[in-house]
Amino acid sequence: MDRKKYIPRIIDNKLKEYLEIFGAVCIEGPKWCGKTWTSSYHSKSEILIGDPDGSFQNRQLAELSPALVLEGETPRLIDEWQEVPPIWDAVRHKVDQTTQKGQFILTGSATPNHKGILHSGAGRIAKLRMRPMSLYESGDSCGKVSLEQLCCGKLTPVMTGEVDLKKLIECIIRGGWPGSMGLSAEQAALLPAEYLKAVVDDDVYRVDGIKRNTTKMKLLLRSLARNESTTATNKTLKNDIKEMDDEDIDVETVAEYLDIFERLFITDNQPPFSSGVRSSIRVKQAVKRHFSDPSLACALLKVTPASLIGDLETLGFLFESLCERDLKIYAESFGGALYHYQDYKGQEIDAVIELPDSQWCAFEIKLGANQINDAAEGLLRIKENFEKDPKGKPPAILCVLCGMANAAYQRPDGVYVVPITALKN
Repeated sequence: MDRKKYIPRIIDNKLKEYLEIFGAVCIEGPKWCGKTWTSSYHSKSEILIGDPDGSFQNRQLAELSPALVLEGETPRLIDEWQEVPPIWDAVRHKVDQTTQKGQFILTGSATPNHKGILHSGAGRIAKLRMRPMSLYESGDSCGKVSLEQLCCGKLTPVMTGEVDLKKLIECIIRGGWPGSMGLSAEQAALLPAEYLKAVVDDDVYRVDGIKRNTTKMKLLLRSLARNESTTATNKTLKNDIKEMDDEDIDVETVAEYLDIFERLFITDNQPPFSSGVRSSIRVKQAVKRHFSDPSLACALLKVTPASLIGDLETLGFLFESLCERDLKIYAESFGGALYHYQDYKGQEIDAVIELPDSQWCAFEIKLGANQINDAAEGLLRIKENFEKDPKGKPPAILCVLCGMANAAYQRPDGVYVVPITALKN
């Protein structure tokens, strides 16, 4: 690779840190998100298991002798290792033999069955999740506000510049795929559509060798797109397919297909938050549905910039998905984790970031600046309820993450307001 053309990624620092601690690091995530490019940048030698050259001779070599493909200058990249699962044990064994740090970087765009993998690799092989590019990585955020500093209650008021709604919509439809950078909006919209087609027609079978009904898989994907950024249950998805597509699919099949989508990193759901709340309030345990990138939902819904401007409700859900993708990327870089909050009293928080010290921060996500007041008042009510609860643990900070805002600041009531186009890790 031409290292001068490498676009820095937020995961770079974490990868460097892990290579100093562990014998091997496995970078997982959806295809085309930049895993190979990043891993190659940090490697001194490599072998691409999925390379079709010579009738897939690299894969054949790995199948004949997994240990043989490990030979090379370290760190050595082994790309798409899941194509030959015994490579995992070969790497673990090699790390045990030498006890050296930073020997291998594995990349995987699917989680294989445990069959053929004898050991977990715990303590030897660390895992990192890579996602498509955030707005800061793609150059669409000025990065004037650090999420890590914000979560510590530190924000210097700053003008962040005017936001063009059409540009924001383009970012949603284009997504964070490195291959889309520099393309026109029309060209970039084709990539996620082709991505889904390739995954359903090929990768679904290759993940475990089982043939599945691709028509029903596509119906479920469309239902997930219609329910993006919601807590729709499996039963809701089944009923949605019946109502919208007039097709029957049983709940067990829905669960099976959802598991496949998760193993292929097509979906990237937002888990419910409860552990850090320490409250007597009963909390709902439904995940919030997300694709790994909002562009996938756009492709399935066949939206255009014009159609989204005419459908602000759908735009709102997709904008929320964009923000929560970025919040995950930023938070994980400093040891945070992203959740959502929903209880049986009707209280909801769009995004919750739990910090390494167990403190937590509450974020409401709003596209328009005219929604900031209502969002801030809602956050303050929730904080007050936690303060009144003897077992409650109120959030450390409250923030409205906004689309159409031109400044980052703290309101007199203490709530922060930050444009997503100004945020970085």
